[in-house]
Amino acid sequence: METDILVIGAGAAGLACARRLHDAGLAVVVHEARRRLGGRVRTHHPDDGGPPLELGAQVVHGDRNPVHALAGAGRIRPLPRDTAAQVVLDGECRDMAVLSRGRRAPWLVEAQLHAAPGPAGLSVGGWLRGRGLTGPEHAAATEWFRQNWAAEPDRLSAPALAAAQRGDLCGSGEYTVDGGLGTVPALLADGLDVRLGSPVREVRHRPGRISAHTGEGTLTAAAAVVTVPPAVVTAGGLGLPGLPAAKHAAAARLPLGDACCAIVTLDRPAPASTVTLDVDGRMGFLRVTEGRPEVVVVAKAAAAGTVRAALADQETLLRMLRTALPWAADARITRVVPADWGADPLSGGGFCAPLVGAEAAASAWAEPVAGTVFFAGEATRCGSGLPWLGSALLSGELAAAQVLEAVRR
Repeated sequence: METDILVIGAGAAGLACARRLHDAGLAVVVHEARRRLGGRVRTHHPDDGGPPLELGAQVVHGDRNPVHALAGAGRIRPLPRDTAAQVVLDGECRDMAVLSRGRRAPWLVEAQLHAAPGPAGLSVGGWLRGRGLTGPEHAAATEWFRQNWAAEPDRLSAPALAAAQRGDLCGSGEYTVDGGLGTVPALLADGLDVRLGSPVREVRHRPGRISAHTGEGTLTAAAAVVTVPPAVVTAGGLGLPGLPAAKHAAAARLPLGDACCAIVTLDRPAPASTVTLDVDGRMGFLRVTEGRPEVVVVAKAAAAGTVRAALADQETLLRMLRTALPWAADARITRVVPADWGADPLSGGGFCAPLVGAEAAASAWAEPVAGTVFFAGEATRCGSGLPWLGSALLSGELAAAQVLEAVRR
């Protein structure tokens, strides 16, 4: 089979890229190993018709996020602000105000880092130690960075985190999409040639020509766009013979942080809407909505491993939930829907974070090879933008622009 452009991966980046190339008049084929669209965007729809819940990307970040234009203004809703904030601290659920009545709440500490991150080479852990935080405030800030960046603070680059915040183009605020974030990949894919359940195993290239070994046979094209995470390439999930050594080195410096999510349905509804940060490091973030029985668990870094183990033992999981949610003291679990991104060979984790000593890796990974193999995905924006859905979409647009420039020469 022959086409103009092969796009590998039907996540947000791949579909945004394919959409732009298709609209420019090129023949594009998208191959996706999963049997669904979206990559690390995954929406769960409760059996009783309740509001959709997110198992991958959680919200739309920013009032200038491209999702607004894709979904349409009538389908975007601001995230409710009447949600109580709690922490689990020393085995007890408490109001967030326990942290010096909010004066050193972790999000305020992060804002201080964005404003004054310190010199090159300084880790977030080192920056935190230099702020004089102690006790619960230090523990909460440390876990906040773990959960928001899926990495240990001593590995995170403080200046690169600040640069990512400055480079973000999506604006402010948080939003949801009617029908869930899973509607976004579906909108992008409309009318595209997308082959689900058809992995690309290897791509060979020479200037102006690629040959790909896919689940449907051999495909040739003028160019390929790789949108799978770097970790998939380093693990051998996608073979790219002839890739320059600098690209392999960049991929090795862009590991995805561990992440494990789950929707746990209890036998009773939550009495109030709350978001809980487990400062003790066991469960990450937990969100419940008043009147609904589901608990959304989003755990990263070390907490992802703890949640992963608990998902295999519901009694342990229930004990952890009862600590974080006192109203569930005598509740029972009726259903668990997991999304273990760290154990998924097609993702290798949640997302990339800028690490000390690896600040230049993303730009090296994003660099095209021989004007023929191009790269997209949130990893290509690591350290220059926030690693959320907006960056993935933007990376796809940028890769499409590079492809169009190359094929029109």
